[in-house]
Amino acid sequence: MRQGILTNTRVRILCAKGQKTYRPRRAGERKRKSVRGAIVGHDIAVLNLVVVRRGEGEVPGLTDEPVPRRLGPKRANKIRALFNLSRSDDVRKYVITRTFTNKKGREIKKSPKIQRLVSPLTLQRKRAHRAAKLRSVLKNQQEALEYKKILAQRLAEKREVRRSMISKRRSTRKSAKETAE
Repeated sequence: MRQGILTNTRVRILCAKGQKTYRPRRAGERKRKSVRGAIVGHDIAVLNLVVVRRGEGEVPGLTDEPVPRRLGPKRANKIRALFNLSRSDDVRKYVITRTFTNKKGREIKKSPKIQRLVSPLTLQRKRAHRAAKLRSVLKNQQEALEYKKILAQRLAEKREVRRSMISKRRSTRKSAKETAE
């Protein structure tokens, strides 16, 4: 059902970019699509509605008796907001549980697993993760220092070998000059 089409049958409309029920694949592309009008007819089997505003009279079976929420909030902060709790209050005590009997006739309590709950275990894991990261950084710095030392030592050795080779060449040239004279 498309709003703005004032008929209770299907019509073929030319759809462009930005309209509902159509997503263009190319720039400037338009397509003719079949859309049902917004007027309710005898051919509609199911119509999903939402009560937006209550009138003066009660609708029997719909607005005459309050229906409790079957499930409570699952996220820690939403539970806090519902019961107006502070950060120091234990959220686990305020979880909405439901009690029912199973097929065997035993009474069972069911409650949701609280998400985004900051427990001592999560704090411990966070600390461990941070400590591991810090250890890794310190280890990398230490290894970089050792590598720089080894590199400097090797460079010094290379320089020394080069110096000795140059001095050997000079001495052989000098001795060759002296023997030639």
